[in-house]
Amino acid sequence: MTETQPPATDLPATAPRKVGLIRSSMIYSALTLVSRFMGLARDLVITAKLGASQTIAADAYYTALTFPNLFRRIFAEGAFAAAFVPSYSRKLEGEGSAAADRFAQDALATVAVATIALTLVIQLAMPWLMYVYSPGYVSDPAKFKLAIVLTQITMPYLPCMVIAALFSGILTARGRFIVYGLYPTLLNAVMLLVVLPQREPVRAAYAASFGVIVAGVLQAALCWWGASRSGTRIRLVRPRLTPEIKALIRLAVPAAFANSAVQINLFISAILASQVAGMRAWLNVAERFYQLPLSLVGTAIGVALLPRLSQAFQRGDHADAQAAMDQGLVFSLALSLPAAAALTAMPVYLVDGLFARGAFTHHDAAASALILFHYGWGLPAFVLVKILQPAFFARQDTRTPMRFSLISVGLNIVFGVSLFYTVGFQGIAIATSLATWITVAQMAVKLARQDAYRPSARAWFKMTRVAAASVVMGVLLAVAAHFRAHLEAPLAHLSFGGLHAKEIGVLLLAAAGGALYPVLLFAFGGVTPSEVRAAFRRGRGQAAAPSADLP
Repeated sequence: MTETQPPATDLPATAPRKVGLIRSSMIYSALTLVSRFMGLARDLVITAKLGASQTIAADAYYTALTFPNLFRRIFAEGAFAAAFVPSYSRKLEGEGSAAADRFAQDALATVAVATIALTLVIQLAMPWLMYVYSPGYVSDPAKFKLAIVLTQITMPYLPCMVIAALFSGILTARGRFIVYGLYPTLLNAVMLLVVLPQREPVRAAYAASFGVIVAGVLQAALCWWGASRSGTRIRLVRPRLTPEIKALIRLAVPAAFANSAVQINLFISAILASQVAGMRAWLNVAERFYQLPLSLVGTAIGVALLPRLSQAFQRGDHADAQAAMDQGLVFSLALSLPAAAALTAMPVYLVDGLFARGAFTHHDAAASALILFHYGWGLPAFVLVKILQPAFFARQDTRTPMRFSLISVGLNIVFGVSLFYTVGFQGIAIATSLATWITVAQMAVKLARQDAYRPSARAWFKMTRVAAASVVMGVLLAVAAHFRAHLEAPLAHLSFGGLHAKEIGVLLLAAAGGALYPVLLFAFGGVTPSEVRAAFRRGRGQAAAPSADLP
């Protein structure tokens, strides 16, 4: 692909592409959407094979996923990305590709060794850690032992994901989003291949756990290949604690706490959930629904926002930083608020319609839907955290978000334990959503007091219109879900690709809501058609968005 401007004389031809925030976000989102639909297929197969409250396999398997995913989200996708991407972007902008790549190969050696060591320690200590994490399993020795073994199998996924995260950070800093958005699909594809042939829940759980490791190796290899194709030159070297790596660690440690609030809150929730048979499976199903918009919107915009803000601050371009934050905030809410409205308007219809099959019963679906409802009103907060954090990280301030995250974790523990033993298992989701909203409020107030960022008057105007359109759509969906039986009656004799009336009904209703929302959004003035076109239009002097073919 030809650049619209020649590269600067002090940078090689592989200088980073300047891609519009929303364009690059939507490249990532489109690929993530493919991955999430494959993930939905994976989860439908796994829940049908493993069940929930009726078998030991489901709780043990979801426990095994929790440990590597917790550390992956905190360290690989959280702390490391928050510290590494701004540092790499600044070096790429200020010192050129060779210096940035030397920094990246030292970082790779350090984090690979550290995470491999952490993995070995956790594997050896797992029998004792499981007493802390899953106290409710102690009364069922078979489930307790299965959870230990499966978790020991899945832990090597962590170093694979840290390596993938490093090369993904390099790709985003260079304006390449194709591989970064594509590599998660490998996990879904591998899991489907290994789980589909299984007929017994425990054997399916073992197959899925080994599949996680195979997928992790493939994902790391793909990201490394993609970074190499983008012009990055990284060799394997011994770990060295250079001044730059020490600085990276100093940034990463508080960033780990800053990014860990939601994950630790979910971890605490899972500890409580071990006391209710099937609840970890219920939590996992509910998380599938809100993780879709969170990844498509919050993570996608946050991924594109961080390098742009870092480079804007490096240039001293505060107007560009303000415009990027305003644009990211409005578009993230324009896409997350309607999702939140749908999740709170028809949680039972969504979960029962899609997941109630095989060993996953209607009782499991109803319990998961109750959890989903309370995650639904927390979804905008989960997204806003992803949008507001880059405003701190781009200025290499990782301590302030860390402080807010520690407060959030403390509040979630208090709320979670109190509500779990008073209102029931749904109290876990209530506590997580409430604690995250408090974190958002703290971040917004702090940014305003520092004169770092305040939404402009136009941004506030847009956000109120987005909220109004989302409320109207939510009310209409709630009414439609109430008349579910009437909607499914004409579909009673339909069957398509294994889908029956309830699956087809919920998919058609979701599609109708998706078609109606843009009309409402434009009618209320939340976003105009010209603004959407402008968001995807290449700016003067900017390169086109990355094509599907790597250069």
